[in-house]
Amino acid sequence: MLFRQFFDTQSSTYTYVLASRTGGEAVIIDPVKEQLEQYLKVIEQLGLQLVHAIDTHTHADHITALGGLRDATHCTTIMGELSKAHCVSQHVREDEILHVDGIALRALYTPGHTDESFSFVLNPSAPQAVFTGDVLLIRSSGRTDFQGGDPHRSWDSIVNKLFRLPDATTLYPAHDYNGWTASSIGEEKHFNPRLAGKTENEYVEIMKKLNLPNPKMMDVAIPANLDCGQLSTPARQQG
Repeated sequence: MLFRQFFDTQSSTYTYVLASRTGGEAVIIDPVKEQLEQYLKVIEQLGLQLVHAIDTHTHADHITALGGLRDATHCTTIMGELSKAHCVSQHVREDEILHVDGIALRALYTPGHTDESFSFVLNPSAPQAVFTGDVLLIRSSGRTDFQGGDPHRSWDSIVNKLFRLPDATTLYPAHDYNGWTASSIGEEKHFNPRLAGKTENEYVEIMKKLNLPNPKMMDVAIPANLDCGQLSTPARQQG
């Protein structure tokens, strides 16, 4: 299987391109608008046909490349069924499986960071990896204080859904701020400081006390992303 991980330095966002073979069909997860040319370059160089472009949720810290990829490749744009981004071509439901040229991705509804977040399990019959968006991060978890976020739902999504995957399942989040590129379900069960050995109430208290500032791009990114990144927006803020 072809697997490529991209990193956007401004938003610390990971994007993933998956394909079963060179010259085959491909899927991309959580693409960033500013990196569009990079994605198109690797798609061209590997002779891939992009079939699906997926956002795990409505991002608040960057503008999505879903619309740009759709226009450039005629791919299907996909988000979860509760997304308010009506510009997408397809809304997936819980346990729906996307099949792309030998690759299978199971949609898993994992709210908490936002109320419409989905994760995607690679090869669901024998899980190899899970793309968690922002709900579960490496040694951390996504904030729960806006966009319909809820720490109780975050706990439920992580503990009662993601942590039921096999321990060896590789974890690929949408963000990392410390240089980590991947983890595993087993590692996060044992070493995630917000979750390991914690009760639900303890986790909720941790999340309520984070007091994080709003993402710098939030006021621009959310409305743009509800239009698949196609709204006319000012240049990316710096700093």
